[in-house]
Amino acid sequence: MPIRTGLIGYGLSGARFHAPLLAAEPAFTLAAVATRRAEAVGREWPGVCVLSVETLLADPTLELVIIATPNDAHAALAERALLAGKHVVVEKPFTLDSAEAMRLGALARERGRCLTVFHNRRWDGDFLTVRQLLEQGRLGRLYSFESHFDRFRPQVKARWKEEDVPGGGTLWDLGAHLIDQAVELFGLPESISADLGRQRTGARGVDWFHLLLRYGELRVILHSGSVVHEPWPRFVLQGEAEAWSKHGLDPQEAQLEAGLRPGLAGWGIEPAERYGRLSRGGSIPTLPGRYERFYRQLAEAIAGEGPVPVTAESAAQVIRVIEAALRSAEEGRRISLDRSSG
Repeated sequence: MPIRTGLIGYGLSGARFHAPLLAAEPAFTLAAVATRRAEAVGREWPGVCVLSVETLLADPTLELVIIATPNDAHAALAERALLAGKHVVVEKPFTLDSAEAMRLGALARERGRCLTVFHNRRWDGDFLTVRQLLEQGRLGRLYSFESHFDRFRPQVKARWKEEDVPGGGTLWDLGAHLIDQAVELFGLPESISADLGRQRTGARGVDWFHLLLRYGELRVILHSGSVVHEPWPRFVLQGEAEAWSKHGLDPQEAQLEAGLRPGLAGWGIEPAERYGRLSRGGSIPTLPGRYERFYRQLAEAIAGEGPVPVTAESAAQVIRVIEAALRSAEEGRRISLDRSSG
């Protein structure tokens, strides 16, 4: 029988990512949604119940709960869902406090439930290509790694992600993706220096950030701007033997918005003109993006056949780096991280 699933929140992440990806995985069925957008759910998912949060969490037929709410509600809802006996998926960022993230991981183990965080960009095609390049040693000893997530959005929108509220601003949003990818490749940094800005007229939340992570001789730069007419390369890697650079974002988000789904022709495939290039000449085909692997792996974990796709502990490391970045920007100095506890 498919795993009956409840979704809390039907904004961008719930509607664009979780619901369609869940529907593409036969191991799950979307049974209920808690949202104020009942009309949209009825139009897009006929037959799916719209419930209150309380009713959804109390429903004994639901085995999995996905939390796709504003960031400041993640921790409390995840705890309630675990205490209700559910397996849980939390949209990134996991929590707004690293100690709370670790506590939730411990609670999931105590309750014998699967808890995972939707760091979907681990399955971006360009990131999978970066990982492969490094594993193959194509670039030699790596000296610098630069990752950008730039946008041209000069107008401030009236939405919580752009407010000066807990969990608001691009560091918690786009920064969580970039930091997660860096930590996946290199682990926790030895230290971090951060510069955070509010550049646009009327900006309330952070809309520009520049992070420098140190790993011995390796320097990792993570950057995002909101008024970028001509985007920088998405990745630039400089190694002793070779360099590699690539423009453009992974296509899967745009494909989901356009109605394309995993398994259909062209899913996750990037055109050849967007392939990354080596400094000595030649392009490297981008591996296909595979967001669908998140829910496939989660189904296996729930069945006891493997680990969750993203552990609570690895997601907590991302929060530790964000906390250090906020402190660095506030105090105007480099912040060291204790990697022995990470």
